Amino acid sequence: MHQTVQLTLAPEIALDDDNFRQHIIKKLRLRDGDIPVIRKTRQSIDARSRQVKVNVQAEVYVNELPPSLIGSKITYPDVSKKPGAIIIGCGPAGMFAALRLIELGIKPVIFERGKDVRARRRDLAAINKEHLVNPESNYCFGEGGAGTYSDGKLYTRSNKRGDIRRVLEIFVSHGASEQILIDTHPHIGTNKLPVVVSEMRESILKAGGEIHFDSKVTDLIIADGQIKGVVTNNAQEHLGIGVILATGHSARDIYELLHAKNILIESKSFAMGVRIEHPQNTIDKIQYHCETDRGAYLPAASYSLVTQTRYEGVQRGVFSFCMCPGGFIVPAATASGEVVVNGMSPSRRDSAYANSGMVVSIENEDLEPYKDFGPMAGLQFQKEMEQAACRLAGSTQTAPAQLATDFVKNKMSRELRDTSYQPGLQSVDLYEVLPPNIAFPLKEALLDFGKKMRGYLSPDAQLIGVESRTSSPIRIPRERETCEHPKIKGLFPCGEGAGYAGGIMSAAMDGERCAEQLVRLHAFALKQ
Repeated sequence: MHQTVQLTLAPEIALDDDNFRQHIIKKLRLRDGDIPVIRKTRQSIDARSRQVKVNVQAEVYVNELPPSLIGSKITYPDVSKKPGAIIIGCGPAGMFAALRLIELGIKPVIFERGKDVRARRRDLAAINKEHLVNPESNYCFGEGGAGTYSDGKLYTRSNKRGDIRRVLEIFVSHGASEQILIDTHPHIGTNKLPVVVSEMRESILKAGGEIHFDSKVTDLIIADGQIKGVVTNNAQEHLGIGVILATGHSARDIYELLHAKNILIESKSFAMGVRIEHPQNTIDKIQYHCETDRGAYLPAASYSLVTQTRYEGVQRGVFSFCMCPGGFIVPAATASGEVVVNGMSPSRRDSAYANSGMVVSIENEDLEPYKDFGPMAGLQFQKEMEQAACRLAGSTQTAPAQLATDFVKNKMSRELRDTSYQPGLQSVDLYEVLPPNIAFPLKEALLDFGKKMRGYLSPDAQLIGVESRTSSPIRIPRERETCEHPKIKGLFPCGEGAGYAGGIMSAAMDGERCAEQLVRLHAFALKQ
C-alpha cells in the first residue's frame, strides 16, 4: 500500500522522527504486523501565529519498499577525446556547465585562479587569524566559488531559468543530504559543501575533463570577432570551441580586461550596506513568540525584511540579504586594503549568532560622480566604500562596527557586543564609512524594521561593515536566446559575475544553459 498524507503538526511531533512515525501509524490505523516506510517529501514551518506549526507532506509505504527519491543516476560518458570547451571559473556556474558539457559529449577544460577546496582552508585561516588576504585564494576565489565556504543556501526565485529539481538531485548524487529535496528552503551548509564540491570535481575528471587550479586567465585570444581561447598566468595559450565566462562577481580584473579590450560591458543595478548581527536567541524569541528559547525541536529562526525609503527625493529599497540563522560573519575581501563581510551557516545552524546583510539599492544618481569611469562606475563606488571600511577600522581585516541603536541615534558605540566575526571588530562611526545615500536610508529602514519585528532594533544588535558584494555592479551582455556575447562569437558570459544569477542555484542553472547553447551553436557551425 502506498499513501500520501498532508499534515499540520506541532514541532515536537513533526520534527522528531520517532514521534512522527508513531503519529502516522496511529493516524492510518496500521496493524501490528504492518511494516511502514515513512518518507517526508515536503516540510515547512508556519510561525505566523503564536502557536508554531509544521506543515508536512509524507509518503507512506506499507509492506513495500519506496522508489528512490532521486531519478536514475546520471552516468557521465568519457569525453577525453572529444572537442574541448574552455570554462573560466570553478564556482557553481562553471562546475555545472562542465557536467552538462560532459553529458552533451564535449570535454570541459576549467581554469580556476584559486586553489582546490582543501588547499583553500589555509588561506581562509590566514585571513581570519593573521589578517592576510591572498588575492587569488580566499572566501570568493577557489574551487566551488564563494558558495563553498560562505553558506550553501539552495533556494531561488528563478523558477523559469532551469530545472531546480535536477540541480538538487545532482547535489544529492554527489553527497548532499536527501533532505535538500524535501525542505522548502534547502541548505547544505558550509561544513558539508567542500565534500560535495570535491565529488563533483571527481566526476568531471573521471569523465576526461580537465581542471587547472592556480591558473588565472590574463588575456583572451580573439580573431575576427570570434574568441579562440585564453592565455593564463604562465603565458600559455589554450584553445577551445567556445569559452564560458563564469568568474563570479568579485573577479574585478576580468571586467578590467574586457573594458581594456573594448569588449562590451555595461553597468547594472546592485545594492550595498552592512551585516547586522543578533544573538540567535533574540531572533528565535521574535519569530517563534517564545519567552525563553525555541526549544529542542525548532530550527534556528530566520527572517526576511524589506521596506521602501526616500533620500533626496529618490525612492530606495532597503532589504535583508543572505540571512544566516545560527551562522557566522566572515571576511570576504579579495585584496589587501579593503574590508568586505559576508555570512555563512554550517549545516546544523547551531552558532549562537544570527546575521543578515542589510543593504540599500544603488540608483543611477549615486553613480553620477563616477561617470568618468563609464561602465566601471559602480565598481569604483564599491571599491571606495570597502577601502574606507578598512582604513577607518585600522587597515587590517578588523571590521568597523556600531550598535544598531547607536547608529540610529548617530552616536559612537562605547563598547561592542561579542561577535562571530573572527578577525574582530573596531567601534567606528559608520556614517564615516557609508555614504549618505546608504547611511540615511539604512537608518530609516532599521527604525521601520524595529516596528515590524519588536525587539529587532535592540541594544544586542550590531552593524558590521561592509556588505558590498551582494551582486556584480556590471553586466556582461549576451543574446537572450543563445547566451552568446553580442559582439564576440563563442563567448558565453555566465552566472553571477556576468549578471545573470544571484546564488548557487541560479548560477548552476545558468551554467547548464550556457553549456547547452555552446554545444548547440558548435553543432550548427559544423553543419555549415
